[in-house]
Amino acid sequence: MEGNSGTMRNNESSQDEHKKIMEMRALVEKQDPTSKEYDDLAIRRFLRARDLDIEKASAMFLKFVKWRKTFVPNGSISASEIPNELAQNKMFMQGTDKCGRLITVVFGGKHYQNKTGGLEEFKRFVTFTLERITSRMPPGEEKFVAIADVKGWGYSNSDIRGYLASLSILQDYYPERLGKMFVVHVPYIFMTAWKMVYPFIDEKTKKKIVFVDNKHLKSTLLKDIDMSQLPEIYGGKLKLVPIQDS
Repeated sequence: MEGNSGTMRNNESSQDEHKKIMEMRALVEKQDPTSKEYDDLAIRRFLRARDLDIEKASAMFLKFVKWRKTFVPNGSISASEIPNELAQNKMFMQGTDKCGRLITVVFGGKHYQNKTGGLEEFKRFVTFTLERITSRMPPGEEKFVAIADVKGWGYSNSDIRGYLASLSILQDYYPERLGKMFVVHVPYIFMTAWKMVYPFIDEKTKKKIVFVDNKHLKSTLLKDIDMSQLPEIYGGKLKLVPIQDS
């Protein structure tokens, strides 16, 4: 009986969610007809990000639609718009974890804000990477996994404005996309920057971030990622592929 009641609860909650998706769609399309371009899965992500509160989710979604028109007017950002960021060779994407989520690797120690086109180019780079990730997701999968490697990170890599901008883009415009983030090879000095950024991370995102001890790095990653899908640099079989080449 317990299994049946659990199934009934799940059915009820999915019906409730579906009803709210329809209500929210009617609301946002009335305020901005271009909302029709987005599917129910997109609406659902914004709803879930706001705990199924239609009013809050609609405001969040309409802000996203407006942002996208101004920041990504052509529907995508091209590599030619972010040459300085791509030259740093700091973002990679290859393989999937045991849940089928794409794996990305970002190297914080390769980011130098003074060698790029400033904050605007960095924001374009973050958007480019998130667009690339979401467009490559396997059918039925909405989330990705990130390995944030901060080996060798020092004050010359510190970019609080950049970190906050990327966090804002991820949380405000790509909600319910991050499945998990492993932070690895963490130098003590990095924690000063982390303490400044942490208060701006929403509660749902905080639960997805895992700091990994160097001694247990490979074993921790292998709990979620098969050896055949783990990057070589962590003892796995896959070569790193720059995100622009993936």
